[in-house]
Amino acid sequence: MRYILRTCAGREHYADYVKKCIPSVEVCFDDVGGAMQNWIKSLEMAGNDAHVNIEDDIWITENFEKKIMLAVNEKPQEIIQFFSMRKADLSIGSRWDNKFCMSQCTYFPEKINKGIIAFSKKYEKTNHESHPYDTMVSDYLKKIKRKYWIHVPSLVDHRVGKSEIDPRRASTNRQSFTFEDGING
Repeated sequence: MRYILRTCAGREHYADYVKKCIPSVEVCFDDVGGAMQNWIKSLEMAGNDAHVNIEDDIWITENFEKKIMLAVNEKPQEIIQFFSMRKADLSIGSRWDNKFCMSQCTYFPEKINKGIIAFSKKYEKTNHESHPYDTMVSDYLKKIKRKYWIHVPSLVDHRVGKSEIDPRRASTNRQSFTFEDGING
């Protein structure tokens, strides 16, 4: 499995933690001008390969790669999100959804990246200051009439800290209700 980590200057300590937890991770460093552009760069980096696309500001569960592979082997042709902070995670658990939100850790099956990249070039909010790449992916999935799978429990959690995209936005209210067995780092 390929793992691609999106990161940027000033977050080297986050990237170092992920590299320690996932030694095979490939780093996609933002040298292209923002979160949306680095998101697209990471998909281009993956090419047609299936991969897990990861943000740098996460905590990772123990036995992460093993847990990822168990989930992917059950649904190898589906998009699988490994982070969620919705109340339905507690009441329903793993489920299909059609409103992609939060892109801390997501599995993309082979050959879907090209469609997302092509859609991103036409996406009217590409230069929007909030860099809504999760909204863009959600819109793309709606366009192609495809749902994605939310895996519960979350295999990563969002760190608490200031957002690099919008420093006014803190991540204190963006943690998973189901994350467990995090690796300290």
